[in-house]
Amino acid sequence: MTPNADGQRISAATILESLSRAVEKELERKRKLGHYYVTYENGAARFHGDDAPCQEKPEDTQV
Repeated sequence: MTPNADGQRISAATILESLSRAVEKELERKRKLGHYYVTYENGAARFHGDDAPCQEKPEDTQV
């Protein structure tokens, strides 16, 4: 547990809940603005949203 500014202990579940709400709120904001967002599932990037780029498999690129 982590103490907050008031010295009270905060559980991991409370932190996770807070982070989940923040992400949910931001994804909703992006949706309303018409922006896309990216998630990673099974080691691959997935694009979500109306303006999301195509999800074609990229060619091997060398940096």
